[in-house]
Amino acid sequence: MALQIYNTLHRRKEPFRPIEPGKIRMYVCGITVYDYCHIGHARVMVCFDAIVRYLRSQGWDVTYVRNITDIDDKILNRASENGEPFDALTARMIDAMHADERALGVLPPDIEPRATGHIDDILDMIGTLVDGHYAYAADNGDVYYRVRRFPDYGKLSGKNPDELLAGARVDPDAAKEDPRDFALWKSAALGTVGWPSPWGWGRPGWHIECSAMSTCHLGATFDIHGGGPDLPFPHHENEIAQSEAATGKPYVHCWMHAGPVRVDDEKMSKSLGNFFTIREVLEKYNPEVVRFFLLSSHYRSPINYSEANLREAKAGLDGLYFAIRGKIGRDTSVAIAPFAVEEMRGNAYFQRFVQAMEDDFNTREAITLMQELAGSINHCARAGEDWSQQVRVLVGIGATLGILQQDPEDYFKTCVGQGGLTAGGSALVGFESGLTVDQLITERNQARANRNFASADAIRDQLKAAGIVLEDSGKETRWRRE
Repeated sequence: MALQIYNTLHRRKEPFRPIEPGKIRMYVCGITVYDYCHIGHARVMVCFDAIVRYLRSQGWDVTYVRNITDIDDKILNRASENGEPFDALTARMIDAMHADERALGVLPPDIEPRATGHIDDILDMIGTLVDGHYAYAADNGDVYYRVRRFPDYGKLSGKNPDELLAGARVDPDAAKEDPRDFALWKSAALGTVGWPSPWGWGRPGWHIECSAMSTCHLGATFDIHGGGPDLPFPHHENEIAQSEAATGKPYVHCWMHAGPVRVDDEKMSKSLGNFFTIREVLEKYNPEVVRFFLLSSHYRSPINYSEANLREAKAGLDGLYFAIRGKIGRDTSVAIAPFAVEEMRGNAYFQRFVQAMEDDFNTREAITLMQELAGSINHCARAGEDWSQQVRVLVGIGATLGILQQDPEDYFKTCVGQGGLTAGGSALVGFESGLTVDQLITERNQARANRNFASADAIRDQLKAAGIVLEDSGKETRWRRE
């Protein structure tokens, strides 16, 4: 099956045809780093990470660029509120963003450009637009893009430029020739944050940053541009207008947009009190559970963040780990490292996985398939049949999606709470000060050997009260967290 991708530009799924055979150049809009990343950011990070992982597993040579907006009005306002330099704020937030990504298993992009590192490229593009009469310097020192000069404006979002005059998102600034025009360069007072330009001291507008950074690293025309659900208008619409006017070439072949995250079926909003940062979520849930939750829906579909749905995701991921527990990892013949893709191609489950992902990266169907495969592994184990290849295929599919990345024993022993993840065997539980779970299990086993069953049962009850479940299998006792 040929790869099919839903192209926002054409509002339909269509066969993907790379500009250069075997290569994919992809740009995804990143974070404006004035605050901690929230669960909506996590969805974009995780979805496109899984997409890039899959494409590479299929032999595509992917160049993945994801930018950082490190100069913006929101950044300057927050830095002023904090009483700190703007670059100190952005440095802290970038470090926090990278920590969140690592926790969620998100691999770094190949290139991570920052707007402040591309001021010259931004000025060059604005100059080209001014020379071509697509932009003009206003009396207030700002430089604006002439929307009426670009006849295809609105082709991505489906908005009619004439209808925008009545829209609430159009700035009626008196300095503009037309209310629909948008800023490419914003003037600033000398002594404030800014850079010199032919039009005076100032800083770039938001939209021009991505046009300059993407074309600088991927060329005038590239394969895929992605981003969140709120970006088709005006951000991506303006990117198209700027880039195509500046280069005279088509900007992007395929546009991809992740769906929105809702919280308890309401729009996520600080004013509603339902706004969650990634680090807040990770205080309560294993990062791999959060990743599993985000991949359990198709990337374009709305997804509802709720305690019930996170618990369901945990149960689903637990089921996959239960299927491979005792069959992979420590002291087994099956290594955690997955099959090479070529070794898996003949497997029927893997072929169905590829079919799901080739159909617009349908991770929801892929997760369902993994659960079916886990059921087959459990059946083989009960029937005394060989499960080794199926286990390796399951772990191989998981690796392609960035899940099932832990030794099962470590996964089940992980504690999540204030302060984040705590190692399993060394996690202290309340029974006697200083005793670990493994030490308590040793005491219980000794009590059982001495036929002191009341003491053994007391230890089990104490561990259960601390959220530890014991599983006796012959002479071996394993444990996991509830």
